[in-house]
Amino acid sequence: MASIPPVCDFGWKAPGFSLPATDGKFYALKDISGANGTLIMFICNHCPYVQSVLDRVVRDARDLQELGIGVAAVSANDVKTYPQDSFENMKKLAKDQDFPFPYLYDETQKTARDYNAVCTPDFYGFNGCEELQYRGRLDASGRNAGPIDLRRDLYEAMKQIVETGQGPRDQIASIGCSIKWKMPQKPSLF
Repeated sequence: MASIPPVCDFGWKAPGFSLPATDGKFYALKDISGANGTLIMFICNHCPYVQSVLDRVVRDARDLQELGIGVAAVSANDVKTYPQDSFENMKKLAKDQDFPFPYLYDETQKTARDYNAVCTPDFYGFNGCEELQYRGRLDASGRNAGPIDLRRDLYEAMKQIVETGQGPRDQIASIGCSIKWKMPQKPSLF
């Protein structure tokens, strides 16, 4: 079932984190932050919304890094329910797709909760002061990729943030599969 995140909460400060990445390192927000802004993306391996535009995500990440934007992706899904999203499978996807950004594993789902992540993909574009300025879509694609010449909403918004420190006031929310939250553990009776 598709989920849609809320509109951008302009000025909301990026929560910190420290998460393992598919490259064997740990990354904190300060390690990812770029001189001109930061993009944190919640994605996963199995989501058809992510799969349909993954090549565009990689393209835009490369182009944004050239503008001084730090980029990272986070996967927070429950891997017991969705084994396709396991850390081992994340490593394979990052290698196969030649991710130019760290792909982080949020096993506890704390970071996803701190960011109020709703779906995959869910994009958070911060300015150089780590203030949220964009929480919209990549482009007009949905479950299936649209034409390659679609307006690059995410890229254009982040470019505006680099130039002005402010994101566009009109944003169209991303759409994707809901985050697969872990079921709470029932307390033992004994």
